Amino acid sequence: MSLVINTTTPEGIVIAADSRQSYRNRKGISRIGSDTAKKLFKINERVGVAITGLAFIEMNGILKNVSSVIDEFIASNEVENMTVEDVANNLYKSFTESYNVEEQFKNLENKIKQDLKKQGCNDIKLTRNNNILQFSFKTPKGDSKNGVANIEQINFLVAGFNEDKSHEVYVCYLPGDIQKKRSSNEKGKEYGASWLGQTDLVSRIILGFDPRIGNLPSFKKLGQNIGNELRNLEYSIQWGTMTLQDGVDFSDLMIKTTTALQRFSDGIAAEPGDMPGVGGDVDIAVITKKGGFVWINKKSIIYNNRKMDID
Repeated sequence: MSLVINTTTPEGIVIAADSRQSYRNRKGISRIGSDTAKKLFKINERVGVAITGLAFIEMNGILKNVSSVIDEFIASNEVENMTVEDVANNLYKSFTESYNVEEQFKNLENKIKQDLKKQGCNDIKLTRNNNILQFSFKTPKGDSKNGVANIEQINFLVAGFNEDKSHEVYVCYLPGDIQKKRSSNEKGKEYGASWLGQTDLVSRIILGFDPRIGNLPSFKKLGQNIGNELRNLEYSIQWGTMTLQDGVDFSDLMIKTTTALQRFSDGIAAEPGDMPGVGGDVDIAVITKKGGFVWINKKSIIYNNRKMDID
């Protein structure tokens, strides 16, 4: 699953990502595949991308790493002149075509129907609502049941500067939408942090609660106001006074703390057995108006005390 973090400060932009890559084996069990995966990419001299979620996509019968979609995007497009928004929109389109979201939902619908029929269920109804597949059915005993399902997500973060020196940050959810998180041209959205992937620990630390609190039956009974009041637990971090070094330290700390806690935990009591999907080296890049995209820490291939850059 992984974890990527963007911290936008007055001095520049930080993007950080871990290196763990997981997959599902033939039994559907999640496994750690690698701690040296590439998740942070330089698109051009002003823009970077970090990706989480599904690690492999089947294209023309061949299983390909999602990083290859980004590599092909860079190779087949004139990315140097793209704005931050252009990168977000065009890369989102590339992933939509490569992943074939509609076909993935059809496959999921068929699998749910087949599984329920094998169990002797009937009166199966499926409805897709806001990229969530809702379904209802009757058990062999005649009891009515409901459920929800979704295809595996590919989420990525796009951050950087435009040629006019303005900066923007976008978060893209597939399936889902594109959301603008930061903009130097919008008051109140200039600086801050965004995170994608296994974000429960970061949310607990910064926001003061785990987003999964919304799944608790007693919480649902409290109504919407309690959700708004929870924002009062968020740490008051003055993003607008951070230096670039502060942004690097914060991003690095959140990823390494998540890695450390996952080592000692097995999910939460309500959902045990969570995959320790964050690990390996932390790749970090900074983007500034003057210096552009610069690697602060980047994995290399190492053998016999010899190093070679992956790119």
